[in-house]
Amino acid sequence: MTYRFTARAAGGEEAFDEDYRQAGVAEFEDGSGFNLLFMSGIEEAEEQDVDLAMDTHCLVTADQGTAYGCVREVAVRDGTLRVVLDPAALEDLGLDDPVIEAVLDAPEADVNRMRDVLRRILAYGRADARPALVDL
Repeated sequence: MTYRFTARAAGGEEAFDEDYRQAGVAEFEDGSGFNLLFMSGIEEAEEQDVDLAMDTHCLVTADQGTAYGCVREVAVRDGTLRVVLDPAALEDLGLDDPVIEAVLDAPEADVNRMRDVLRRILAYGRADARPALVDL
């Protein structure tokens, strides 16, 4: 069954001086509640990251569940962010279902920033870990 929630916060950030991008949505305006935080580097991955299979996007959940290269599909349609995850990552993420839908009830500028940064996050790293569908 799809996990569905209303995201009242959305955003994206690129810290070029610290080599990271992050974008996400959260249930409540203060960032609490159920949330999804997508991250990647900006520069090409270092050899150690490649060796550890950390040379791709990363997803972190509210309970700090973390998985790399786990997003299989992501789309924003009709005001809803839909994320399909690799079922093999569910335990690491602390989730029960591979499909998550966030109804976007955040300011339009914040949603647009999230979409813009998320597009770059999911294009980062090795090609075999990139989502099959990115419709942002």
